[in-house]
Amino acid sequence: MLSFKLPIFDKKAKRNLSTHPKFYFFDVGVFQSIRPRGPLDEALSGPALETLVVQHLRAWIDYSQKEGKIYFWRTKAGLEIDLILYGELGFYALEVKNSSTISLEDLRGLHEFKKHYPECTCILLYGGKVKIINRGILCFPVEDFLLALVPNQDIPL
Repeated sequence: MLSFKLPIFDKKAKRNLSTHPKFYFFDVGVFQSIRPRGPLDEALSGPALETLVVQHLRAWIDYSQKEGKIYFWRTKAGLEIDLILYGELGFYALEVKNSSTISLEDLRGLHEFKKHYPECTCILLYGGKVKIINRGILCFPVEDFLLALVPNQDIPL
């Protein structure tokens, strides 16, 4: 009850993927309180923000009438997508970045995933304030995304 694991998304996989699940604490507050801290750490680190998004998505799925599961995707070469939503709720790849700017490297994993799963909607959630499309990827402010996430409604786009 204190943690959960996300399995690897391997449906119709054509690449050599990681086989280990991803570990999360059930609450971002628990994660923040037990992680080591130093003077250079930000108030809400990237992994903490990712945990917050996972929590919201799990609640959204649990309170929705349609089925869906959350996975992640990581190749042995190191490309990763933080969250894959798959099921009756749709098929989405979400990358979570704590930065207020977007770099080409932030989009790299999403572009590679899109090559293998063209039917997937790829979204970069970031710390900025503007919803934009960058190189064909929807880049959505994470705060706006979480506030717009309502059970029994589609993922906000």
